[in-house]
Amino acid sequence: MADPTMMASLATDMTIVDMLMSPAVWLSFATLALLEVVLGIDNIIFLSIITDKLPKHQQPLARKIGLGLALLMRIVLLSMVAWIATLTTPVFSVGDHTVSWRDLIMLGGGLFLLWKGTGEIHHSMEGHDEGTSGKKSAVFGWVIVQIAILDLVFSLDSVITAVGMAEHLPVMIAAVVFAIAVMLFAAEPVSKFVHDHPTIKMLALSFILLVGVVLIADGLHLHIPKGYLYFAIAFSLGVETLNLLSAKRRARKNAEAAH
Repeated sequence: MADPTMMASLATDMTIVDMLMSPAVWLSFATLALLEVVLGIDNIIFLSIITDKLPKHQQPLARKIGLGLALLMRIVLLSMVAWIATLTTPVFSVGDHTVSWRDLIMLGGGLFLLWKGTGEIHHSMEGHDEGTSGKKSAVFGWVIVQIAILDLVFSLDSVITAVGMAEHLPVMIAAVVFAIAVMLFAAEPVSKFVHDHPTIKMLALSFILLVGVVLIADGLHLHIPKGYLYFAIAFSLGVETLNLLSAKRRARKNAEAAH
């Protein structure tokens, strides 16, 4: 995490015009925006899984609300960087292990993801019936609550990353807004792709479990580089993409042979 003294001194004497004319600021924005988009993969996958149980006409609205909450939380947290610095202050100790509010948030978020991911995998494996559309409509509020809980955890991680990579608050906010805009554009096709391919959905659920483990490890002060996590899921998706292409080619050949 970034140095709290640096976080507390984010006020800058650079004007907006100075920042727009600075190559270093543009490089910082581009780097941070790209990283925020990568980190936003968590949000998109979670949104696609959690909103899949809603009626079709409610799913786009739920995803938009979820991403809107993510943007709002990120901007609010960025405007409270001095307070965020205090989240790393130990509040109690367990033996030699100190626990801060940030640790508790990461632990809670990780456990929530493990619970949610395990439940969804069990649901998929058992093939439980989704129920009536009226029953689905009743859980819209609960879906939004779950999205808000994970938005808080992901937003905190996103803001900590932003503060560690940029020195100017407008640059951080611009990068976050750009990343959310990309996520909003990608949410629908990603959700449809995950819904239409059960094996991809299972990989997505596995990814949610991995993120949960990483969050718990982070809360326990065991740092796991996220590059490992994203490489693992990218490799798995690459292999599954080859399987899907191979299956589609076989189906096409069988269709041609049948004619």
